[in-house]
Amino acid sequence: MLKSILSLFSHRNHTSTSRMGLPALLLGLILILSACSSTTTTSSTDSANGSTPSSETNATATSESPVQLTISAAASLTDSLQEIQTLYQQQHPNVNLTFNFAASGTLQKQIEQGAPADLFFSAGSKQMDALLSANLIDKTHEKDVLANDLVLIVPKDSALTLSSLQDLTRDNIKKLAVGTPESVPAGMYAKQTLESSGLWDKLQSKIVLTKDVKQVLSYVETGNAEAGFVYKTDAMDSDKVQVALKTTADSHDPILYPAGIVSDTTHPEEAAAFYDYLQTDEAQAIFVKHGFMKASASS
Repeated sequence: MLKSILSLFSHRNHTSTSRMGLPALLLGLILILSACSSTTTTSSTDSANGSTPSSETNATATSESPVQLTISAAASLTDSLQEIQTLYQQQHPNVNLTFNFAASGTLQKQIEQGAPADLFFSAGSKQMDALLSANLIDKTHEKDVLANDLVLIVPKDSALTLSSLQDLTRDNIKKLAVGTPESVPAGMYAKQTLESSGLWDKLQSKIVLTKDVKQVLSYVETGNAEAGFVYKTDAMDSDKVQVALKTTADSHDPILYPAGIVSDTTHPEEAAAFYDYLQTDEAQAIFVKHGFMKASASS
């Protein structure tokens, strides 16, 4: 390009000096050379970096932060879901699972009041049914996933021998821990069990109500209660208690764990994927290891 410019300058210098002076031609030549130098520098810099401005923009646009899924789950699911969390996030690095563990009734109220949640995993059908009736759970993505048993526990080193629920009236049982029936499904099942045996009213002076089933477990583990009603899964996950009695299936409502996607989730695809995963053989094996049963296998 420079050679062509010099040739042009030479030609015009001989033929049209009268119309365009030498200074003007020199100025034009300087401007052209300056523009060429700027273009070459920009191109060289981009090449050295191995990218172009447009490719950098595209790289920024395609990088995304992991999706945050909030799962409101019954306290009795804590151990099994924390194990599932590690496995699932390894398989789905684009998803971060955050769990809100509490009593199912408490979680129900939170969702009704607009607390952020993408999926609800309840320990009772009553709480899920209430949210379904209010259209707060997607009816096409709601299903009973697990089943459980209710047991009466005592401290591991306890010398108490309980052969029947009637033994709870003995003087050596001073405190009986029970989840608050109105908000804790395990407490509701315990109340039904005691009512079926005619003991609920008789034991009122001994009953200590708790915020969730994990608190019942803690009270018995620490000796703050001589006995308490928890799920079989809670008893299995503790080495500080022993099962004294297993309640009969006909003494309370079926213990089912329904899961459902919250209607106003902002991540419907990711929520649906995790909902489906909870029903896979891989996830079910973890639940079974912690003492749960498949809902379809419950009696």
